[in-house]
Amino acid sequence: MTLKIHSSPGFSDVFSGILKIKLAVYLAHSDIRRRYRRSSLGPFWITLSTAIMIATIGVLFGRLFKSDISNFVPFIAAGLILWTFISTVINESCNVFPSSEPIIKQLPIPLFVHIERLIIRNLIIFFHNIVIFPLACLIVQKSLSWTFLISIPGLFILVLNLTWVALLVGIVCARYRDIPQIVASLLQIAFYVTPIIWQPSLLNARGGVFFLNTNPLFHWIELIRQPLLGGIPSVFNWSISVATALIGWLVTIYIYNKYKQRIAYWL
Repeated sequence: MTLKIHSSPGFSDVFSGILKIKLAVYLAHSDIRRRYRRSSLGPFWITLSTAIMIATIGVLFGRLFKSDISNFVPFIAAGLILWTFISTVINESCNVFPSSEPIIKQLPIPLFVHIERLIIRNLIIFFHNIVIFPLACLIVQKSLSWTFLISIPGLFILVLNLTWVALLVGIVCARYRDIPQIVASLLQIAFYVTPIIWQPSLLNARGGVFFLNTNPLFHWIELIRQPLLGGIPSVFNWSISVATALIGWLVTIYIYNKYKQRIAYWL
């Protein structure tokens, strides 16, 4: 088993990257400080823009769909905060290796550190944005439930899924530089076909259960959104999310084992 692990460059790189998690945290903090240098609000600019979007869409679509504002605004808040996290990770993963080219070619650190750096950087911004949710609930006078604690393991599963997606997209985009435009277009489509600004009950009422159930993004989001809204994710939500994590990592590790050594030459 030891020999097999050492002969798998992708698996070995991921394992080494996990051991150097402190380096990834340091680089993530450095990225945030550099990006928002001389800014008064720093990453809270993203929080402010997200809050404005939630308020605008919440009121507008709430009236359009004739929904109860006290339920619809928290739904929109949770959905948009999670979508911002998911879409930013996937979009930035397209450039995760090319943007780190000087480090990759000069320092012998695991490539997976750059994936961790990307995830941690956006996770920090996510925790900044999540403060909007209790404020939105307070404004519309909706009480928070202790079920929000269930969102913690849900967030862990989401991060597991986003990590293999980021690694896979990063590998493909390092080889084919036209892929980022395709990824951006697919994310725009995914935003509208995933219940983020519209409630799943609207699609269920029109016989769209199969369409909803085959969308993994819906299940990933539900693991966190439902507990925040006072509900509990279904067993099906957990099953699909865990299954995508297992299958996604198996496929990604296989591809990473095969092409990891070539990434530096593609940059």
